[in-house]
Amino acid sequence: MTRLILVPLAIMAALTIGVGLLITKILQTTTLVANDQGVNEQLAQGRTAYWSSITDVVSGLSDTPVIITATALLVIGFRLVFRRWNESIFLALAVFSQSAIFLLATVFAQRKRPAVEHLDPAPPTSSFPSGHTSAAVAFYCGVALVLTVHTHRYKILNVLWWLVGLGIPLGIGYSRMYRGMHHLSDVSWGFLLGLVCIAVAANALLFRPVVREREKAPRPRGDARSYPESAEG
Repeated sequence: MTRLILVPLAIMAALTIGVGLLITKILQTTTLVANDQGVNEQLAQGRTAYWSSITDVVSGLSDTPVIITATALLVIGFRLVFRRWNESIFLALAVFSQSAIFLLATVFAQRKRPAVEHLDPAPPTSSFPSGHTSAAVAFYCGVALVLTVHTHRYKILNVLWWLVGLGIPLGIGYSRMYRGMHHLSDVSWGFLLGLVCIAVAANALLFRPVVREREKAPRPRGDARSYPESAEG
């Protein structure tokens, strides 16, 4: 379990801190970071009261109390519905691990938030990565993956799960940039962070148990293979 969970998460944490330090210590005065800032400036110039209210609601879908409460409820719900702990622990691990890596990165790579008007209250630093985005990916895509595992035969349902599971994090990422809280690079890495945490947790707790269960399931036997072996004597 250490090899499947702790090692890849430690690597992702090191990469996240490394990229954060690269942006804040080396690339801060480059054209790349200037273009990053330019995205926020363009969004800020095009703000309207309507979209400011919409992005406020969408951004709130990944507020810390919302994610914690929703995760706790689904941990209980998955346990009751599926009668095992795999799905519950998977979701909790995906959400917790991205949060831990996010918090660790903000300690070592303290990036200032975009130099535009901020529509939400927040500390002046810790812009990289976007915790709202990584939490949204871990939770909403994590739920979509659990549902897909159990409805894999129904393509329409699977498409629906992922339209919602991906659509909400994408909307949250855009909302965080629109509201001046994160750069495009913050949101992009937050999205990647959430996906990696899902992949690590799924590999350890979802996919492997499903494969083992399918391998143990009795295979149908055809007529040509159902004859008893004849005794030789």
